[in-house]
Amino acid sequence: MDFESYRRELLAHCYRMLGTPEEAEDVVQETYLRAWRAYDRFEGRASLRSWLYRIATNACLTALEQRGRRPMPSGLDAADPGDAWPRPIPDALITPSSSDPAEIALARDGVRLALIAGLQLLPPRQRAVLILREVLAFPAAEVAEMLGTTVAAVKSTLQRARATLDAPREVGELTEPEQLSLLNRYMSAFMNSDLTALEEILREDAVIEPVPSRTWFAGRETCVAFLRTVMGAPGEWRMTPTRANGQPAAVTWYRGEPWGIAVLTLGKGGIARITVFGFPDLVERFAGPDPANRTITPG
Repeated sequence: MDFESYRRELLAHCYRMLGTPEEAEDVVQETYLRAWRAYDRFEGRASLRSWLYRIATNACLTALEQRGRRPMPSGLDAADPGDAWPRPIPDALITPSSSDPAEIALARDGVRLALIAGLQLLPPRQRAVLILREVLAFPAAEVAEMLGTTVAAVKSTLQRARATLDAPREVGELTEPEQLSLLNRYMSAFMNSDLTALEEILREDAVIEPVPSRTWFAGRETCVAFLRTVMGAPGEWRMTPTRANGQPAAVTWYRGEPWGIAVLTLGKGGIARITVFGFPDLVERFAGPDPANRTITPG
């Protein structure tokens, strides 16, 4: 039995369900433990992949019963999420080992921050059905078997999920070189405290979403006013490029200390959204323990 070959896609699946890579990794381990214990009862009526997804999905549903949802700041209502915020995941953990560009692009699209944030607004079973049917394209009958329900129930649940979840706003795809160019301009402007250069690459409808925070900023003028308060002096911020959730991102240090990561949503005309995760532990997760060798200094 080759469980290990499914680890990356199971991790991506659990991340979509749970919203944090840490929880997703724990549930994948739990999935493998359950699979090993139950393998002698695996009858082969479904594929090994489907069987593992069934175990993983139900393990995620159990985990979700024990805590609330993880909305982004722009998705908050009156409920206070406390410490329950989504967290970004490194592309390296979930990108297929395949060299097929189409397969890699599909994997990246399935973990875009807009999708992850939207999924966190759905009840757990609606979330599971939407992911299994829309993202992973499992047949309705197979999803019904995974969740112990009927095909009719799967179809009605999917309809409710679609009604709740607005489709992520399309901002236009850029080539890899275009993405890297915008990311480098963003990092250079920030590290040099060049607000004018930063303003030039923000779209008119740009949004800045700091996590953890209940406040977010919409519109270029509003974003620039906020950035003016946090940019500081040249050299105070240091950044290095990475990828998170299929998107360009910058690992960030402030005055020599780990600070967090900024994930950019890019489109024609510049940066459409900057999602800023102010969690210092993310620096080591994305950049490793030795930032001195990875940091890009202002230039």
